[in-house]
Amino acid sequence: MNIKQRITVCLVAGARPNFMKIAPIIRALEEASDFFNYYLIHTGQHYDQEMSEVFFKQLDIPNPDYHLNAGGGTHAEQTAKVMVAFEPVVAKIRPDLVLVVGDVNSTLACSLVAKKLGIRVAHVEAGLRSGDWRMPEEINRLATDAISDLYFVTEPSGRDNLILEGKSDTAIHFVGHVMIDNLFFELAKLSEGATVSKSVEAIKAACRNYAIVTLHRPANVDNLDTLDRVLSGLSRAAQRLPMIFPVHPRTAKQIESLGLVLPKSIHLLPPLPYRDLLFLTKDATVVLTDSGGLQEESTALGIPCLTIRENTERPVTVLEGSNILVGSDPEKIDREVAAILENGGKRGKQPALWDGHAAERIVTVLRRELT
Repeated sequence: MNIKQRITVCLVAGARPNFMKIAPIIRALEEASDFFNYYLIHTGQHYDQEMSEVFFKQLDIPNPDYHLNAGGGTHAEQTAKVMVAFEPVVAKIRPDLVLVVGDVNSTLACSLVAKKLGIRVAHVEAGLRSGDWRMPEEINRLATDAISDLYFVTEPSGRDNLILEGKSDTAIHFVGHVMIDNLFFELAKLSEGATVSKSVEAIKAACRNYAIVTLHRPANVDNLDTLDRVLSGLSRAAQRLPMIFPVHPRTAKQIESLGLVLPKSIHLLPPLPYRDLLFLTKDATVVLTDSGGLQEESTALGIPCLTIRENTERPVTVLEGSNILVGSDPEKIDREVAAILENGGKRGKQPALWDGHAAERIVTVLRRELT
């Protein structure tokens, strides 16, 4: 988008889940194109071969206007590379606002650049807190919120945390969740006949009743003792229910280093495109994950979720939704799967404003605040 309009917004995404959160905002900005011009920035924090032109077409958004090609490295290296690459882009565009989502290194890096250039920052998914400062994401959340101007929160805890940290109530906007906007968008596409891979269709048909497993967080994967305990719990539970496990590359490497042979009832797959994973998840008996996004999507879908973590920055999924924290305790993992099979599990209710219209509310606030 390169036609100068009244309000120019720079949208930042660093990884595939970021684009899924940005996509509904882009669609809402397009509906308000008389008032907004936007630029989409792909920092390249995570290389993902699935992020081709087809990926953006599926999301119904254009290809990014700028690719920063930051790549990997340590947290410090990656944050620095994004900052150095982003600064001349912002200096050229001179947007009225930089909008960041989530809690990746790009979120913090681009917020810092914008603020030092005197440009306002809006943070989508603001205020989420796990209380665990060992998580790099928690540091990114805290630091980004420390310098943001507008806070878009997904659940009541976000507002509560920001108020406790001294943020002005007038800068905090409870809008719902753009990730759920995109979930509903993709569910509609599937109901309209959108295609998924033949292999995914085949394994779903073969398993019928099944669990979905994802595992990628360093606290679970990088510590081999913890990973061994988690896999032990999954192996026990898989005697009760087949599991479909798209394996993150780092997780696959660690499993190999342990020399473990998982039972045949745990079906290992390569990482899946989002639509393929949703095609499986929407009809799963239970989801076992350490992913923040899947905790939320499971709640929105009303599917029991067992989170393989000791804490969560998304408490509404536990307090109101379908989520139970099981940590890495193999006995608890097996016991909770057994309970779900016996009584149907925790279904919860849909949290307030998780209705598919969060992006529209964000754009309404932006129009009011920036004009």
